[in-house]
Amino acid sequence: MTQHLTNQTAYGLVPLYLEDIEIGQRFTSDRQRVDLDAITTFAAQFDPQPFHLDDEAASATLFGGLAASGWHTAAITMRLLVTGPLRIAGGIVGAGAEVSWPKPTRPGDELVVKSEVMDVVRSRSRSERGIVTVRSETLNQHGEVVQTMTAKLVVPCRTVAPALPGRAGA
Repeated sequence: MTQHLTNQTAYGLVPLYLEDIEIGQRFTSDRQRVDLDAITTFAAQFDPQPFHLDDEAASATLFGGLAASGWHTAAITMRLLVTGPLRIAGGIVGAGAEVSWPKPTRPGDELVVKSEVMDVVRSRSRSERGIVTVRSETLNQHGEVVQTMTAKLVVPCRTVAPALPGRAGA
């Protein structure tokens, strides 16, 4: 089943519980512009490498010009996920992720995150929650993917079911 979920009511976004989430659901965030000052400020504090701080120094690197830190792109992605329609009850709590940066984020880029639910598993041992696997692509204004992330999210259940006997689950 593939559907686009807006997760909206007349009053705005509503929190999602495990029972509300299905494989194939898609979510699209708002957009955020990344300016030169934000790139260099983040880099100065968290990733002070020349290709994140100085355009001239960056031109001689494999980036061929100033590029945002991948961790800056990841932080923007997180912001867009948290404020977007994938509004998990209790917040977005990660249980692990795989991240890659196929293209650099550049000054002036406008980023958007498109996510799809890949798997939903209710815990066998912890009946109050489950694990949802979400694949997200962060794209720039040209539709180029600047980050991919597959994350396992801990999602609470609306209703607590009795624990199932047998092997431990998520």
